[in-house]
Amino acid sequence: MKDPDFQPVLDDIVATLRPLLGTAGTVASYIPALACIDAHQLGIALRTCDGAEAFAGDAETPFSIQSVSKLFTLTLAMQRMGDALWERIGREPSGNPFNSLVQLENEHGKPRNPFINAGAIAVADRLVSQALPAGGSAKADILALMGSLCGEPIAFDDEVARSEAATGFRNIALANFMKSFGKIDNDVAVVLDTYFHQCALRMSCRQLARAAAFLCRDGAHPIDGQAEVTGERQTRRINALMLTCGTYDAAGDVAFSIGLPCKSGVGGGIVAVVPDRLTLCVWSPALDATGNSLLGMKALELFVARTGLSVF
Repeated sequence: MKDPDFQPVLDDIVATLRPLLGTAGTVASYIPALACIDAHQLGIALRTCDGAEAFAGDAETPFSIQSVSKLFTLTLAMQRMGDALWERIGREPSGNPFNSLVQLENEHGKPRNPFINAGAIAVADRLVSQALPAGGSAKADILALMGSLCGEPIAFDDEVARSEAATGFRNIALANFMKSFGKIDNDVAVVLDTYFHQCALRMSCRQLARAAAFLCRDGAHPIDGQAEVTGERQTRRINALMLTCGTYDAAGDVAFSIGLPCKSGVGGGIVAVVPDRLTLCVWSPALDATGNSLLGMKALELFVARTGLSVF
């Protein structure tokens, strides 16, 4: 099936939502480096399976991808560990805030899924374990993956990483809590440094839509179609986790209203996948009560309504 011209759709979505910028929602003020971000921004970009790209609004503006990074660190860990990754990380929706300590205590230090903070910290621990014996760095591995996927150099925002480290008391507590249960293997400070830096990756909507495109291509590399990022089975599993766990404790409502696998971050970005068709990234910094981009979610709803694309 030949894809339609998506550019007018994206232009229309931005034109429809731009008057709403700054009227509702709040930026992630609990991270000081994000508190000063201008909320009057909205970008949207997509990449189809055959490599066509379209983008509108502030789609070329880099932003802190925050928890969207968990999608890519999970991918890296699955590449290297396969099913062994799941021995100490669950695959169920949490139903609780993404930084909940209560659930972790009840479940003896095993995170409910890899997209809540505890789960992503556990994934970072596995990446550190994979990198250290060879004298490598999990942070360098993450940068190499992201650069390969979008075909451009990608960097950390060091100011954001420092801000996260200086104020991430709950994440520090989560990591130490898991360590007390024997669920973290490496030095907590090294694991958290990896985690804070992955959240501080700085990318644009266009770059993220491209980087995530392996998820709509059964795992085939977005740039080098002959290479494989993940196997077809792994790709299905990542998409399934995005649908059920990718938008914090709003995942059920997102599946109901949008019907696409999504992964969001408190930087205001959301990546969405239409399997066998395209990947989509939206960004607007003002968040709703669940920590998801308010206008980003509206943009996804409009996209689905205008194109009819959904997994259901």
